[in-house]
Amino acid sequence: MTVLLSVVAFLLLLSVLILIHEWGHFTAARLSGVTVEEFGLGLPPRARKLWKSKGTIFSLNWIPFGGFVRLKGENAITNKERISKGSFGSVAIWKRVVILSAGVFMNFVLAIVILTIGFSVGKWIPTYTSLEAMELSAQKGIIDLELGVFVSDVISGDSAAKVGVPKESILSAVDGVPVTVPNDVVSAQEGKRVVTYTVKSGEGFETEKDFTIRLKDGKAGIVLTPFPIKLDAPEHDIFMALGLAFRETWVVSILTVKGIGTLMKSLVQSGKVPEGIAGIVGIAQLTHASVQEGFMMYLRLVALLSLSLAVLNILPFPALDGGRLVFVIAELISRKPVNRKFELMTNTIGFLFLIFLLLFITYYDVVRLFTGES
Repeated sequence: MTVLLSVVAFLLLLSVLILIHEWGHFTAARLSGVTVEEFGLGLPPRARKLWKSKGTIFSLNWIPFGGFVRLKGENAITNKERISKGSFGSVAIWKRVVILSAGVFMNFVLAIVILTIGFSVGKWIPTYTSLEAMELSAQKGIIDLELGVFVSDVISGDSAAKVGVPKESILSAVDGVPVTVPNDVVSAQEGKRVVTYTVKSGEGFETEKDFTIRLKDGKAGIVLTPFPIKLDAPEHDIFMALGLAFRETWVVSILTVKGIGTLMKSLVQSGKVPEGIAGIVGIAQLTHASVQEGFMMYLRLVALLSLSLAVLNILPFPALDGGRLVFVIAELISRKPVNRKFELMTNTIGFLFLIFLLLFITYYDVVRLFTGES
C-alpha cells in the first residue's frame, strides 16, 4: 500500500508542478491575445480530445504526468505565420516576456504558498547554510536551538582512541563542566594534562559514559564539530511565515544555481554526476521517503522541487523559458526578429541535450539505487 501511495504521490507531484507551470503560460497567453491551440493533460501522444473552448483543444495524453501548452505560431518558420493574428510573434515584446515568464512565476507562487503554510502551522525549520545563521535565527526566536559538541572523528593511536572514546558521539562535559561548542572544550583543557570527558553515544545518544584522557600538547586526539542537539521551530504568525517563505525561496534558489554549476563542473572534469543531483528515479525515491514521513514532509518536497523547476526554467539555456527569453530580448535590442530557422535549430539542440542530460542523471540514479555507489 505504501509503495502504491508513493507511486500516486510521485505522479501527482510531477503533474502539479508541470501543470501549474503550463497554466501560467496558458493564462498569460490568453490575457495577451495569443491563441492557445492546445492544453494537454499528460504528454503526447494524444489519447483523446476532451473539449474545445475559445479555440483551445483540451486533450488527455497517454504519458500520465505533466502537461503542455501549444501556442499559435510559436514554431512558425515564415514571417507571415509568425505575425498572423493570434500568434505568439504578433503581440508586443513585453507581452511575450510576460508569457514566457508566467510559468516560472507560478512555480514560485506555488512554493511560497506551501512554504508559508509550512512555516506557520507546520512548524518547519528554515534551510541554513551556516551555523552562524542558525544561531542568529535562534536569538530572534525563529527556531529553538540547543548546540552540543559532536565527536566527528577519533584519531587512531591517540589518547582518546586508546581509552575507547566512540566516534560520532556527543561530548557533553569536560571535568564535569558542560560544553556546547568546540571552543568550550579548548578552554576547559587549557593548562591540564588529564581530563575527564562525559560522552553520550548510541541510538539517540542515550548511553552516557566518562573517559579519563591524558592530553598531549593540550589535545586528546579527536575532531570536534558543532552539533544541534535540539532543533525545532514554533508556530509563526502568517506575516512571519510569509517572510520566512521568501527567505527560503532565495536560499534554495541560490543553492539550486550552485548545484547546477557543480553538476556542469563535475561533468566536464570527470564525466560523473555528483552526489545530491537527482533525476526521475532519484525524485521518486525522495517522494517515497517523504510519503513515509508524512503529508507535511511531502508538501515540503513539492515546494522545494517547484523552486528547483522555476530556477532551472529561467536559466538562459536553449529550449528553456530563459533561453527563449534571450531571443525575445535580442529582438528588442536589434529591433528585428532573430532568424527563425536558427532559433528553432538552437532550441531543438538544447532540448536534445536536456533529454540526454536527464537520461544520464537517471542512469546514475539507478546505479546508486542498486549498488550504493556515489
